[in-house]
Amino acid sequence: MDTPLSTIAVVGLGTMGTGIAEVLALAGREVIGIDISEAAARQAVTSLEASTARAVGRGRITEQERADALARFRTHDTLQAAAEAELVIEVVPETYEIKQQVFRELDAVVSPTAILATGTNALSVTRLAAESQRPERVLGLHFFNPAPAMKLVEVVSSVLTAPPAVEAVTKLARELGKEPVAVGDRPGFVADGLLFGYLNQAAAMYEANYASREDIDAAMKLGCGLPMGPLALLDLIGIDTARTVLEAMYAASHDRLHAPAPVLGQLSEAGLTGRKAGRGFYTYDAPGGQAVVPDALTPSAGAAAGDGRSIASVGVAGSGTMASGIAEVFAKAGYTVVLAARGQEKADLAKARIAKSLERSVSKGRLTAEARDETLGRITAAGSLDAFAEVDLAVEAVAEDLEIKRQLFATLDKVCRPGAVLATTTSSLPVIAIARATGRPEDVIGMHFFNPAPAMKLVEVVRTVLTADDVHATVRAVCTKIRKHPVDCGDRAGFIVNALLFPYLNNAIKMVEEHYASLDDIDAAMKLGGGYPMGPFELLDVVGLDVSLAIEKVLHKEFRDPGLAPAPLLEHLVAAGCLGRKTGRGFREYARR
Repeated sequence: MDTPLSTIAVVGLGTMGTGIAEVLALAGREVIGIDISEAAARQAVTSLEASTARAVGRGRITEQERADALARFRTHDTLQAAAEAELVIEVVPETYEIKQQVFRELDAVVSPTAILATGTNALSVTRLAAESQRPERVLGLHFFNPAPAMKLVEVVSSVLTAPPAVEAVTKLARELGKEPVAVGDRPGFVADGLLFGYLNQAAAMYEANYASREDIDAAMKLGCGLPMGPLALLDLIGIDTARTVLEAMYAASHDRLHAPAPVLGQLSEAGLTGRKAGRGFYTYDAPGGQAVVPDALTPSAGAAAGDGRSIASVGVAGSGTMASGIAEVFAKAGYTVVLAARGQEKADLAKARIAKSLERSVSKGRLTAEARDETLGRITAAGSLDAFAEVDLAVEAVAEDLEIKRQLFATLDKVCRPGAVLATTTSSLPVIAIARATGRPEDVIGMHFFNPAPAMKLVEVVRTVLTADDVHATVRAVCTKIRKHPVDCGDRAGFIVNALLFPYLNNAIKMVEEHYASLDDIDAAMKLGGGYPMGPFELLDVVGLDVSLAIEKVLHKEFRDPGLAPAPLLEHLVAAGCLGRKTGRGFREYARR
């Protein structure tokens, strides 16, 4: 069963099929492109000519290599053309009926040794293989869009797939310059299995009017380093396609997190399927266009503006990394800062940490020595909250414990002058519960900075039902002055980022628990297939498994969704003291410093 895979047929010449054909042709394979639409076949040739011309212009290939690749690509309108192929990759519409018809016809055409691959990202490979005359030669070969650029290829085996067939396509994927990941047959496989649950939750968050589409997308880009926000990504993928994938996932898992958000069905039925239709969550300049244009939902300039309170001095409570980072941010922006800790020694150590941070910026050429000295000169270290008597804005950055924060705010209520804005940096606790520890809950708001505060651009601005309008306007204006991007959200567990991020991380843990895929394969899949800067297990170990578990518990308690229950493996690791990088062991082991 040793198959060279030098002649490959691609059935379906849409965007994905054309991209796969380009990858194969540039890698020296003879490519038979098949589509019943002559227009699609012509467009595929045109697209291949244009993309290879761009590659020549950028110096990636030579003119001769371009000519050779184009010569290796032939188009046909019938499956009979696949007779000489050693591998057939189908990327036709995502329905069992169409794919099964293609496989039935291919059975009568291809040689007994040919491998048949489906490009599905949602349907059962086993079900497709079972109807083939040679199920041992059927597998999944899931490329990611755009195929020429994306490195990940999921190689999907069913219980019927012969190992030599898997070995052959895995070898091919590596020769194409891709990173193959071996996975079993379940809806969504690894990358889409994790990605689409996250996208679905983002759609539901938008549908609930919890946050605007712009704020949801900005939060995930700036808070998690993602290349694209979830709603913009749904528009790119196709809202109808996403709905199909989620339906298949829900049918298999019965997990409410996979039940398609109603808004996906409403948009699909209305024909608002995303970029390809010119409108989805956003409106585009044309069907198939990339440029977002203003529509009725686009915030008008200054829509969130209002008369705020004057802020000249800021108090930061805490002595940890987050507190010192926030103090540094405010001081750099020109504010007078009081950094208060429990005791003068801790406050002095926190200020010393800021001095080291500023010195690093100077050594890297990001800050002048004069600016360093001016910034440090604006910061006063204090050993008591009494030093906040005259500040205009007090920001707490102490331990993530409700009782500790409530006690601190009760003290701020007594110490801070009337009219001072009181802000909590909590990432998961109810802001209203903290606000009620004061006699002025209208002055209390959430300002959730992300770590490291000097580098991360996002601040989640969390209003409670009692927060005054001018307090909200004040904090948004302050965020702009300190060069942060504010996003508005309501006072519920996880706010935007953690509410979308941690269920995704929890689902990744469940995949490992179920022995579906390895840590390394899951991390690789999300980095290469989803554009994530870190795989889920890398991120969990950095964040800390104890911190992650605490957030998972808060989300589960608030939303009461069984799918949000913390994975047992996470609880076991925390109980064993394996908390991630900070203890030298989490999901992986680390060298102790």
